[in-house]
Amino acid sequence: MAVIHHTTLTPTKLELLTTWLPTRPWYRGGPAGPELAKGGGFRLDDPEGAVGIEFMVVNDVSDGRATAYLVPLTYRGAPLDEAGHALIGTAEHGVLGRRWIYDGCHDPVLIAELTALVEGRAQPQDQNTTDAPAPHITRSYTATSTAAQPSDPTTEAQASATTAQTPANSTSTQASASGTTDDAEGTILPGPPGTTLRLHRVLHAATPLPPEATGHVSGAWSKPDGTQTHGPFLTVHPHA
Repeated sequence: MAVIHHTTLTPTKLELLTTWLPTRPWYRGGPAGPELAKGGGFRLDDPEGAVGIEFMVVNDVSDGRATAYLVPLTYRGAPLDEAGHALIGTAEHGVLGRRWIYDGCHDPVLIAELTALVEGRAQPQDQNTTDAPAPHITRSYTATSTAAQPSDPTTEAQASATTAQTPANSTSTQASASGTTDDAEGTILPGPPGTTLRLHRVLHAATPLPPEATGHVSGAWSKPDGTQTHGPFLTVHPHA
């Protein structure tokens, strides 16, 4: 169970994301950079209790209209090996000291727990309260004939890593050794056996699921005016 500390973080997560978001291929804002406000999210527990896992929604209002981004984050007490490309930044936590904050889509602990959430083996937790569920997060998943058994996320990530390739001289696609690929539409992650997860980095309310999708995780978030909306955070797709 993750313990939520209500304390300071310097620099703040929004300050770190203001610099980091424009470097992503799926960023929709202009050259002036984003103006960010929190929009909600949820957490997952690391069974080992070592890594903080948060799925954060931020609203960018820099261009006069709100764009909601989904940013999975992991918080570690030491650098993650071979993940320098995924480091968003470091910050000083008022209780825990220095934290290394990563784009969680490239962190094997988050990938494992996200797969567990898709398969119904992990429960989403409230973003701001210790040991409280997040009822606004919903999921479904129908295993195909090649995905009948619960996955070994570590093996799946390693297998996907052997096929994830970055095209030569590409600036629109970014792949990592975790099997994660960023492109202009979002992020592709290894999922349960025989599947991939398409993370919706830019969120849209009430978006219909693709007909080929075999599962989803959806949730609610707040718009800048305080109203709530709901839509898919990720969809599950069988391998082609």
